[in-house]
Amino acid sequence: MDQGGAPPIFSAKAEVDGDQLRVVVTGEVDMATADTMYQSALRGPARHVTLDLRAVTFFDSAAIHAVVRLAQRLPGALAVLPSRQVRRVLEISGLGEQDWLLPD
Repeated sequence: MDQGGAPPIFSAKAEVDGDQLRVVVTGEVDMATADTMYQSALRGPARHVTLDLRAVTFFDSAAIHAVVRLAQRLPGALAVLPSRQVRRVLEISGLGEQDWLLPD
């Protein structure tokens, strides 16, 4: 059976524009992929890092830990664009009011 064009389970693509780094993450962020997301957000010297999670379909405790570590490592420089699922997980974990979490 042809699966042609099935969405990837996970990808993290870093795009640099001057001192801005944007990491677009798609699919599932879990214990197996959270570190890849984390490392992608630390590529190169950037003054501002946007973690675009709007295409993330699954986000577990390892993913939460990776985002919290990024926020600690990049104080005032991190912005997170969450999917509905990611926002819900962060709210449940008590992180829904963080300054790095951007509104819908």
